[in-house]
Amino acid sequence: MKRTFKKGLIVAAMLALNWALAANVSAATANYLAGADMSDLSYYESSGIVYKDNGQTGDALQILKNHGVNCIRLRLWTSSAAQAQSDPWDYNCNLDYVVPLAQRVKNDGLLFMLDFHYSDTWADPQHQAIPSAWASLSFTQLVQEMRTYNSNSIAALKNAGAMPDYVQVGNEISSGMLWPMGQVSVSSYNATQWSQLGQLMKAAVQGIQDAAGTNMPKIVIHVPWGTDWGSTETFFDNLQAQNVPFDIIGQSYYEWWVGPWQNVPNCLDNAAQRYGKPVIIAETCWPFMGNPSGYNGVPGTPAGQVEYVGDLGPIVTNVPNGLGGGIFW
Repeated sequence: MKRTFKKGLIVAAMLALNWALAANVSAATANYLAGADMSDLSYYESSGIVYKDNGQTGDALQILKNHGVNCIRLRLWTSSAAQAQSDPWDYNCNLDYVVPLAQRVKNDGLLFMLDFHYSDTWADPQHQAIPSAWASLSFTQLVQEMRTYNSNSIAALKNAGAMPDYVQVGNEISSGMLWPMGQVSVSSYNATQWSQLGQLMKAAVQGIQDAAGTNMPKIVIHVPWGTDWGSTETFFDNLQAQNVPFDIIGQSYYEWWVGPWQNVPNCLDNAAQRYGKPVIIAETCWPFMGNPSGYNGVPGTPAGQVEYVGDLGPIVTNVPNGLGGGIFW
């Protein structure tokens, strides 16, 4: 989802996240991902933004690592250099931008999650616009392009010493991707549409495999239903029917859009038990900066952030069979 949060707060928010995680993550969850989406880091730094810990200016990634963050998520758009130059906020995260930032992530000894959007700009439940350069392709050509694009992107990162450890095949794809070719609905089943989405996603995974070889990253499928088990079940049942391979289920959770955190356990627990896959909160934050008074009595302050993650963290760590995989801020 497109974000317009106040940029100076991300480090404070992440420190709050990991303070809470440190109190709730046991030794039994050694593979737990304490993550941050830092896609805009280079953009902010180029605008003169600095990051501080205890009043001392430092490298943002190292600050996060020092406080327990172990994985950085970076989105990837298909935007052209001209698009990125004309509107950096909405188009800058193309491969030329992401590769050097990913190198920093890996050089700092952090895990790296790549988030393919398969669009020139933000992809989310309401927006999955096909890249402008692919708009005239037939469906057969689009399937081949997905394999080629994923392979080329992973190869560029691999050759730069920035191989992803995790890869999201799409961002919040509750209604599919690459509309209209890969558009689907969980409320009205259409066999042709699900077949097409399945073909596109399998081509994407094959492209990742082509470039990764034996160093295959974990594949994440990301939907926005942190409190909606019914929609989650329908989506993943249909996806499994298409034999799309994946390793991790990712959910977005924003209370003001999908409901209170008390409704999250049912969704995460059921998903873990039905599919036998780790589940992660792939996106969350507190508070939405347009509502600084907070939600459900939790204030829009650093202390409120700690309280929020103190509530959410145990829900993830308590997912049955050790399948609570982590949280990304």
